[in-house]
Amino acid sequence: MQRHRHPGRSSVRRPRLVLAAGLVAGLLALSGCAASDSASDASSGDSKRAFGAEERGAADAAAGKAEQGTAGSPSQRKKTDALPSGTHVIRTAALSVEVRNVPKAAAVARSAAEGSGGLVADEKTERVDDTHDMSRLVLRVPQGEYEAVLKRLAGTGKLLSRTSSAKDVTDQVVDVESRIATQRASVARVRKLMDQAEKLSDVVTLEGELSSRQASLESLLAQQASLKDRTTLATITLDLSEPETAAKDGDDGPGFLDALGGGWHAFVTALLWLAMAVGAAAPFLAAAAVLLLLWRLLRRRLPGRRAPRAPGPGGSSPAPPAS
Repeated sequence: MQRHRHPGRSSVRRPRLVLAAGLVAGLLALSGCAASDSASDASSGDSKRAFGAEERGAADAAAGKAEQGTAGSPSQRKKTDALPSGTHVIRTAALSVEVRNVPKAAAVARSAAEGSGGLVADEKTERVDDTHDMSRLVLRVPQGEYEAVLKRLAGTGKLLSRTSSAKDVTDQVVDVESRIATQRASVARVRKLMDQAEKLSDVVTLEGELSSRQASLESLLAQQASLKDRTTLATITLDLSEPETAAKDGDDGPGFLDALGGGWHAFVTALLWLAMAVGAAAPFLAAAAVLLLLWRLLRRRLPGRRAPRAPGPGGSSPAPPAS
């Protein structure tokens, strides 16, 4: 049986299909725009996160380099016991020791410092009242050998006094290193600007700025070197002295040997004075002896030159006087 299509129904369905197709196309377009916007936002967020991660990575790398520079070598970190990694401490100590022989004790102290890898920064020895010696030594020793050297120095004699101190300068070291890095970057920027400058006035201005920043950088480097020296080597000041030769309590006074020594000293002194007196009188005694000898010679010759006397009464001549 043959079906007949109704002309009114087909004409009604076509506008509905076109409207539905248009709605579907609009929805697809809106979803595509939303997807593109979300994709662009995601890509921009990813780029921002990547840039932030890169900056954080650079900062972490710089911090790691700074910590590595401040921590020192592995051997130094191993030697510095009881200190956290990256800690910087300035150690100083002062010892006063009484010894029997100052030169020998000073030689032991020098050997202890040099044997530990240190040095003798200063040494002064003097004799007090011609009775005993005193010596002062300033020793610089590595931080890891600080306690061992102190024990050896204290064992050289009788320990009279001991003082020690430790100052943590880690914050100061880190601050100086950070300022050095900033100043170096500043110097590099000024040099780059100098390379790009074309006017003479700009070059002169940049040269003055570069000189000022380089001076600041050199000052910071000097501070860094001083901190490194004081935190690497500890300072020990050692005072050595001998006991004074004084009389002991309860002494009965000088004995026979002391009296004998005093008498001998007086005898030798008297002989010296006598010899000096004889030496001073020798010229006068020699002159007196010569005069006496001349007088005797003249006296012997005088009687032979006298004229003979006339004979007395009785024809006898007087007897010559006895010589």
